[in-house]
Amino acid sequence: MKARVALLTTMALLACHAAIAGPGLEQIMADPDWIGNQPEGAYWSDSGEAVFFQQKRRGERIRDWYRVSVDGGEIQEPDARGLTGSSNASRVYNADRTRVAWIYEGDVWTRDLPAGEPRQLTATAGAESEPLFMAAGDRLAYVSDGDYRVYVFDTGLIRQLAELRLEKEPEDDSEFDELHDQQMRTYGTLREDKRLAESLEKHEEEVRRADARRTPLPIYLGADLREVARSLSPSGRHMILVVESEKDEPGPSGKIPNYVTESGYTTISDTRSRVNRNPSAGQDIFLVDLQNGSFEKLDQGVLPGIKKDPLRKIRKEAIQWHIAHGADKEQVEEALKAPDQRTLTLDEISWNASGSQVLLQLVANDFKDRWMATVDFENSALVPQHRLTDHAWINWAHNQHGWMPGGKAFWFLSEESGYSHLYLKSIHQKKPRQLTRGAFVVNEPQVDSTGTYFYVRANRTHPGNYEVYRLPATGGELRQLTTLGGVNNFSLSPDGRRLLITHSYIDRHPDLFVQDAEAGADPLRLTDTVSEEYEAISWVIPEIVEVPSSHVDRPIYSKLYLPSDYDPARQYPAVMFVHGAGYTQNAHMGWPYYFREFMFHTLLTENGYIVLDMDYRASKGYGREWRAAIYRNMGHPELEDLADGVEFIVKNYNVDRDRVGIYGGSYGGFMTFMALFRAPDLFAAGAALRPVVDWRHYNHSYTSRILNTPEVDPMAFERSSPIGFAEGLRKPLLIAAGMQDDNVFFQDSVMLVQRLIELQKEDFEIAIYPLDPHGFVHADSWLDEYRRIFKLMQRHVKSE
Repeated sequence: MKARVALLTTMALLACHAAIAGPGLEQIMADPDWIGNQPEGAYWSDSGEAVFFQQKRRGERIRDWYRVSVDGGEIQEPDARGLTGSSNASRVYNADRTRVAWIYEGDVWTRDLPAGEPRQLTATAGAESEPLFMAAGDRLAYVSDGDYRVYVFDTGLIRQLAELRLEKEPEDDSEFDELHDQQMRTYGTLREDKRLAESLEKHEEEVRRADARRTPLPIYLGADLREVARSLSPSGRHMILVVESEKDEPGPSGKIPNYVTESGYTTISDTRSRVNRNPSAGQDIFLVDLQNGSFEKLDQGVLPGIKKDPLRKIRKEAIQWHIAHGADKEQVEEALKAPDQRTLTLDEISWNASGSQVLLQLVANDFKDRWMATVDFENSALVPQHRLTDHAWINWAHNQHGWMPGGKAFWFLSEESGYSHLYLKSIHQKKPRQLTRGAFVVNEPQVDSTGTYFYVRANRTHPGNYEVYRLPATGGELRQLTTLGGVNNFSLSPDGRRLLITHSYIDRHPDLFVQDAEAGADPLRLTDTVSEEYEAISWVIPEIVEVPSSHVDRPIYSKLYLPSDYDPARQYPAVMFVHGAGYTQNAHMGWPYYFREFMFHTLLTENGYIVLDMDYRASKGYGREWRAAIYRNMGHPELEDLADGVEFIVKNYNVDRDRVGIYGGSYGGFMTFMALFRAPDLFAAGAALRPVVDWRHYNHSYTSRILNTPEVDPMAFERSSPIGFAEGLRKPLLIAAGMQDDNVFFQDSVMLVQRLIELQKEDFEIAIYPLDPHGFVHADSWLDEYRRIFKLMQRHVKSE
């Protein structure tokens, strides 16, 4: 059988390029299958002797599984029964690693180690999930139809572990009823009948509770609640249940019309709500004792700082702003009154291996605090372990944490030093210990099975180069293990002796390597999935340069693309590409998320342009201060950085200051607006793709972190939304948007077009893509969009 992956066993960090003519736009924007399809969802076999991965089939949406030995050799199609279905995320082991369990196609599978046959435990129409070996290893729990089931290996019995009901207990007489009370006072027979019935019910409950063979009694937690999450302890004794009020609704949803349908009729689909449209009143956390059927709501008031309002000063400013803009004083003051206690969201629940302790990660709904807390089971109380406070917002990244072997200490990531670093804390000690430190980012920690070493990914040598490092769990030297360059992700082998590395470079998508977990070890390539068609093209490899900043004492790392025949004596036009998301990193040494743009930039350089791609303030990979520079002020620090970028290429690469264009998508589209509207002389033309126009129309989880909410901080929304600066447009503008966009609504672009019409602006156009979402899925749309961008630059930037 022919494998769809070509195997190479030699190292190669850069693609080999043949000296032929560059690519056309049609090829660049074609279905990316032509580049080759990279390995996906790679994971170690149970023995650590092989690696499994998926690969997309060319011209299809189907993905096939493959197996390759870690010593190299032929890539094979494995027995599907042993696969997890998508990745190793659902693969779990018992304590002594003699059994493994996983979910495949929605059913539970297990296997005895080291060499037992895969065994299917369930075959249901529903989808089972969350396999969990109980602490003793003789039982396997999993979730089915929202409830935990337990499989007993010795008997093959499957039993329901608990029945939690979000409703009042039947025949609850706690409410006052005068007629009922009068009847019971009057008739002794009724009183005796009730006594006998209650006595029998109590007896049957006691018998049922004492008999492990019986199904568990229902536990009634109360009405008007909606379950958010539940998590079972490996001991089987306790469960954490997270609920919210059933009255909390997400608010009015967005509506997306589709005009091009199979039926010929317009369809309307619902999508996300907008920022702060009826936000959650918060979550409650119940500790449920499955042994006696009792439960307690955990008091969140013990968390340090939860009763303080970090938005107090902003609320006062907002009240005056709303009144000045015509709002009723009493209504505004009532609406913006500070809460007695802030609400929070339970972000993650992590049990130690024995189930004797649980670690909860909680985030304030104003995103100013993150808490780590354990639980005192005897007193049903939260025990605060760590608080991370950020006056801007708690990062949605760098929140990984976990238990050390032994279950008495835990590790976590925190940006409290200014960069994401690794910390270790005993649950009985007051302060954590910082294990890594420096002006670089640490993420993806993994601890070996003995708790001896941590393995981490970090950009210590250069902000754009992510390598694998090791350090003792007791603290000590952070030692670099890989030297592949580019960007590397990793997974530690079951025995802790090897690293499975997913490695990419600027011009080469990710492939798999394996290496001994030691410094200086030679990596072995397992896959080479880049197509010959792609490798035959001479791509322009950008240089990562340090652009001086005129506003902060740090450089702005950027990718600089130069024509292959660059002549310093010649004057050039230039194009500025602005990456999306805000908080992402594109000036790194790995395969970019924006791989089409990477190829497009080669085409631009072949047509005489210089291209600059900046990791402006707000970007990922440069620490907390760089990330949070845009708090309450989106579009302003970034524009300062873009202006510094223009100055840099004008001064150092002989770029004509009057011939610089700008383009970008999503956040990059937003920044294109801010640049053309607020600095109309900086760029000659711009293309804004799937752009944000007014942050009041974006989602809650992203927007309220950076700008708070429109009610509490209207000032931030005013100064951060391009719609308020549209009058400044003086240069040619292309707007391009997908009509099926459920991220940045197509409505944003429509609203700006209406505003530009009212302002009597002339030099703008909009291109619409009826069948495409935020990230286009049709090659024809990609081609049309980038053909328009190219023509815009040729007409208004390159021409003298």
